[in-house]
Amino acid sequence: MFNSKFGSIPKFYVRAPGRVNIIGEHIDYCGYSVLPMAVEQDMLIAVEPVKTPTLQLANTNPLYPDFSTNANNIQIDKTKPLWHNYFLCGFKGIQEHFGLSNLTGMNCFVDGNIPPSSGLSSSSALVCCAGLVTLTVLGMNLSKVELAEICAKSERYIGTEGGGMDQSISFLAEEGTAKLIEFSPLRATDVKLPSGAVFVIANSCVKMNKAATSHFNIRVMECRLAAKLLAKYKSLQWDKVLQLEEVQAKLGVSLEEMLLVTEDALHSEPYSPEEICRCLGISLEEFRTQILSPNTQDVLIFKLYQRAKHVFSEAARVLQFKKICEEAPDDMVQLLGELMNQSHMSCRDMYECSCPELDQLVDICRKFGAHGSRLTGAGWGGCTVSIVPTDKLPSFLANVHEAYYQRSDLSLAPEKQSLFATKPGGGALVFLEA
Repeated sequence: MFNSKFGSIPKFYVRAPGRVNIIGEHIDYCGYSVLPMAVEQDMLIAVEPVKTPTLQLANTNPLYPDFSTNANNIQIDKTKPLWHNYFLCGFKGIQEHFGLSNLTGMNCFVDGNIPPSSGLSSSSALVCCAGLVTLTVLGMNLSKVELAEICAKSERYIGTEGGGMDQSISFLAEEGTAKLIEFSPLRATDVKLPSGAVFVIANSCVKMNKAATSHFNIRVMECRLAAKLLAKYKSLQWDKVLQLEEVQAKLGVSLEEMLLVTEDALHSEPYSPEEICRCLGISLEEFRTQILSPNTQDVLIFKLYQRAKHVFSEAARVLQFKKICEEAPDDMVQLLGELMNQSHMSCRDMYECSCPELDQLVDICRKFGAHGSRLTGAGWGGCTVSIVPTDKLPSFLANVHEAYYQRSDLSLAPEKQSLFATKPGGGALVFLEA
C-alpha cells in the first residue's frame, strides 16, 4: 500500500499502543496516580524520510483523508479534531523541544486497530507514534519519560487539557504488567494483576470525541476551581494552585482527611461564577481572564464539591487497588472488583461522566459474572472494563454479547472491537522490518 501511495518503500516503522485505565479516572490532571495497562491494539506508522520539506500523511482507513503540509509551517486547528492534527501535535512537540526550524519532510502511512472515540486512547497513541517517528527521522535521542512528557504537553495543541496518563503508558508500558503511573516527577511502577482473572473491554458503541466536547475541559476547570477554594479555605496561597493534589501536599494530610476538608469547605449546591469570585475575593473580569480557559468562559455553574469528592476518593481507590495486588489475598478478585464498582458509581454520580448505555453495559457485565465493571477513559460513551474470573470468561463473553450487542441498533458494531479480553501489552517502539 505504501508503494502504491508514495511510489517507494518505507525505511522504518513505529508502533504505539492504546491503553485501558483499570482504575483512576479523571484524576491524572489533578496530579494523582493512575493504574492503566497498554492494550495489544495499536497505531502503526510506516515512514520514509524525504529530502523536501513536505510532510505527507495517508491513512489505511478511507474515512481519514490524505493530508500534506510544509514541515516548517505546522498549523493545528483547535476547532477541528481531524485525524492528521493528532499527528501534527506529536511532530510539533518534538520540533519545539529541540528548537528546530529547518526540518526535512517525510511520507507516512498510518494504520491502527484501536477503535476511535472509545476511551482506549487512539488519539494519544497517534500523538505518541508521531512523536517517536519525528525523533527517529531527526536521529535524536530522548528517554521514554521525556518522550511521554513532550507528547502529553503537545496533545494540548488540539485543545484537550489532559493529564498525561495516556502518553505515559503508551511509552512506559511493559508486556505482562499494569503500571502505577505517578506524576511530578513522572514514574511508572509494575503492578502484578491477579492470575485468576482477566480484564474484558466492552465498547458501548457510543462515540465520545474528547477534543470536540466541552464536558472534559469543564471538569478540568471545576477541579482547578475546587483546588483554589480549598486552598483559600485553608489559608494557603490559592492563586498559584492548579491541582487538587497540590492542596493535599501543602497540607500534608491523607486523602481521607481531604474528603473531610471538602465536606467542611465546599457546599453540594453548584457554584455560580459570582459566588466563586466572592469566595476568592476577585472580580468577574479577573476570573474570566486569569482563571478560566478559553473554552470554559461561558459556563454558568460549577459543581466543585462533587468533583473534589470524586477525585480524592478515586485517588484513594487507586492506592488500595495497588495494595491488594501486592498483598494478593484469597478474595483478591472480589476486592478489586468492589473498588472498580465504587469507581463507576463515583464517575456516574459525582463526576457525571457516564451515559445510559455505559450504565446499562456495566449492569449487564456484573450480571453475567464480572466481579467489577466500570467505565474507562473520559466517559460520556466509549468502553467499560470488567474484571472476570478466567473460568467464567467464555460464558461471560457469550452472554454479554447476546444481552448488549444483539440489539437491533447495535448489530452493526464490528465484532472484535466491541468485546474482548485483554492482557497487558508492551510500549511504543521503532522497528526496521514489517
